[in-house]
Amino acid sequence: MEKKLKIGIIFGGKSAEHEVSLQSAKNVIEALDPDKYEPVLIGIAKDGRWFLKERSSFLLNAADPKLISLDGGKAQGVSLAPQNGGQLSGPDSPHPVASVDVVFPILHGPFGEDGTIQGLLKLANVPFVGAGVLGSAVGMDKDVMKRLLRDAGIPIGKFMAVRESEVPDFAAVVASLGLPFFVKPANLGSSVGISKVRTAEEYAAAVSLAFRFDRKLVLEENIDGREIECSVLGNDQPIASVPGEVITGHDFYSYEAKYIDEHGAALQIPADLPEATVEMVRDLAVKTFRVTGCEGLGRIDFFLKGDGQVIVNEINTIPGFTSVSMYPKLWEASGIPYRELIDRLIQLALERFSREQRLVTSYTDK
Repeated sequence: MEKKLKIGIIFGGKSAEHEVSLQSAKNVIEALDPDKYEPVLIGIAKDGRWFLKERSSFLLNAADPKLISLDGGKAQGVSLAPQNGGQLSGPDSPHPVASVDVVFPILHGPFGEDGTIQGLLKLANVPFVGAGVLGSAVGMDKDVMKRLLRDAGIPIGKFMAVRESEVPDFAAVVASLGLPFFVKPANLGSSVGISKVRTAEEYAAAVSLAFRFDRKLVLEENIDGREIECSVLGNDQPIASVPGEVITGHDFYSYEAKYIDEHGAALQIPADLPEATVEMVRDLAVKTFRVTGCEGLGRIDFFLKGDGQVIVNEINTIPGFTSVSMYPKLWEASGIPYRELIDRLIQLALERFSREQRLVTSYTDK
C-alpha cells in the first residue's frame, strides 16, 4: 500500500479572520481522502502560538459560526525551523514531535494570506498549497493589487489609498469617488472592518474602524452592479470555473451576510449570464490570477454593471472553504467535486515544489 502523505493543515491565526479560518479548516479536513492523506493539525492561537491539535477535539462549538473557537485545552506547542524539511519541533526539545510532507495553509488575512507564512514555509523547504510570497502579498494588499491590475489594462473601479498621516477630508473623497463610497482596511478580507459611507459623520467612524485593523486604508467608489465571482485553479496553466452570483439582502456583502446570517446571501451557481459575459469573466479571472503572480488557487470577485461592463474588484488567494463558500461550490458546479479539488490543490503544491527544487542556487553549480 502506498504511504499516505502527511498534510499539515495550518489554521486559526493571529488575524481578525481567525474564526473564518476555523470554519474553512473543518471542511478541508473532512474532505481529505483518508486512503491518501494523514492530516496533521496545526492550530495557531490568536496570540500567534502554534499547537498540535487532536482531530477529535481541535474546535469548540464547531457547528456555530458565532461561537466557534480553537480548543484552548492542553496541546503540544510546536515550531517550524528553516531547512528542516517539514519537521515540527517542540519548544523544549530539539527532537521532532511530528512531520509533514505538504502544508495546506488555511489562514485568512494577515500572517497567513499575506506572504508571511509562505515565506516561512519556503525557508523550511516544505511544499505548500496556494500562492507564493509575492502572489500572496499582492493579493492581500488591495492598494498594490489594484495598481497592478490597472497598469495591466484590467478594468477596476476608482480608488484611493490612505494612511493615518494623510487622511483626506470628506469633500475631497466625494469629489473623487462620489457617494456612497466604501472604506476598507487595505490588508484584510472577509469584509472585516468595511463600511459603506454616505455622510461626513459615517466617514469619520468608518476611518476610525478601519484603522483598528490596518495602517493603510483603501477607499473605493460604489459600483452599482451584480456581484459575480469566479474560481481559478492551476499553476502555469490556470483554468477558470463557471461564474457564480452573490445575491445579498444586506446593504453589502458584509461579514455578517457571509458567515453569520444563514439567510444573509443567496448563491446562484452558475450565474444567469449571457455566454459572452461568462467568457469575459473567465478570461479576466485568469488574467487577474496571472498579473498578480498567483498560483494554486484564487477567487476573483467582479461587479457586472447594467451596461454589461465587467469590473474586477479583487482576488482572494486563500478563499473561504466553509460550507457556504463560493470557491469550492463553483468548482463543484464545474465538474470538480470537493474531495477531488483538495487532491488537485495538493498535487499542484507538489508540482511547484519539484520544479523549484531543480533551480540552481549557487553560481558555481553546473
